[in-house]
Amino acid sequence: MSHRPPAPSGRVTSAKIVIAGGFGVGKTTLVGSVSEITPLTTEAIMTSAGVGVDDTRQVPGKTTTTVAMDFGRISIDRDLILYLFGTPGQTRFWFMWDELVRGAIGAVVLVDTRRLADCFAAIDFFEHRRLPYLVAINCFDGMQYHDPQDVRDALAISNDVPVVACDARNRESTKHVLISLVEYVLTMRRSRAVAPA
Repeated sequence: MSHRPPAPSGRVTSAKIVIAGGFGVGKTTLVGSVSEITPLTTEAIMTSAGVGVDDTRQVPGKTTTTVAMDFGRISIDRDLILYLFGTPGQTRFWFMWDELVRGAIGAVVLVDTRRLADCFAAIDFFEHRRLPYLVAINCFDGMQYHDPQDVRDALAISNDVPVVACDARNRESTKHVLISLVEYVLTMRRSRAVAPA
């Protein structure tokens, strides 16, 4: 992506987006694939403290885990910069989520269709706080095994919540997810602005 100078007005808008999902779903990978700066990660070696707590059966090669957050930045346009905050996936670190979502315009809930139940808590969290979110199906090995409508039905989410497929390792795919979220947030804000009181 080329870095273009700011728009003539010089006005640059920034927005905060939260990347959430279950343990080992690809949140750190997503932030790293799209960030135009070297992402800040708080990866730590998994220790015996996680034995019996972190289910690594579906991610057998996983040796590190996010313990605080991931942080990255991407310029979507000349005048729009997105700041990305990836959450830790394990429930024992969820006490930080309230701080991480403060000031966010929306969230991406990254899901692994082999472990859909792992994202229920994130969806409940954002719905309870009325924070707009979309569901991004991480297509491991480049394969999409389930139709987005089937995933929507399994998660029991509203028809207006976008469900998109992505490859968290691919910059363009991840960028498409972020643009879809921004468009969704803007659409929601416009509809609220014109809704009768």
